[in-house]
Amino acid sequence: MNKRNYPADKFNALLQSGETVLVTTRNGDRNNIMTVAWQTPLDFKPALTLCVINSDSLTYENLLETGECVINIPTGELAAQTLGCGSSTGRETDKFRKFGLTPVRGETVKAPLIDECYANLECRLHDSSMVKKYDLFILEVLKVWIDGSVKVPRTLHHISGDEFFVPGEKIHG
Repeated sequence: MNKRNYPADKFNALLQSGETVLVTTRNGDRNNIMTVAWQTPLDFKPALTLCVINSDSLTYENLLETGECVINIPTGELAAQTLGCGSSTGRETDKFRKFGLTPVRGETVKAPLIDECYANLECRLHDSSMVKKYDLFILEVLKVWIDGSVKVPRTLHHISGDEFFVPGEKIHG
C-alpha cells in the first residue's frame, strides 16, 4: 500500500458535506453574511437542509431570533468574497458593502438574497433541538431561485483554511 498517515483532526479536508455557502440573515434593518462550509440536504417533503453555524457568530444569534435566513450558493468567481465573508465579523463590518455584493429582497423571508450567487434558498428554522449542543440548525427550504443561464455551476467546496476547490467536469456513470 502506497499511502501515508494523515491526522484524524484534519479529516474535514478530505470529506466535505457539500458546497460552501453564504448564509444571509436580517435582524431589524441590518443584513449579515456568513460563510458556512458544513451544510447538507436532509429531506425532501418537506424540503429540509441542515447547517452548522458557530455559536459565537452574529448569524447564529440572528437565526435564533428571527427564525429565517437565505442560503446563497456562490460559484468559483466569488471565492475571494466567500473567504472574506468567512474571515470577518458582521458585528463590525457591512459585508455586502465591503465585498461588493448586492442584497436582493426575498419573497418569503426578510433576509436578503445575494444577487451574484448562482442560487438562493429562502429558509425558515424548522428544528432547533440540536442547536445548543451541536450548533446544528435544521432549516425548511421555502423558495428557491436559480440562475438559468449557468448550465454547469462551478460551486465552491472548502478544503481547509483559505483553500477551496471547484468541480471541473460533469461525469455520467
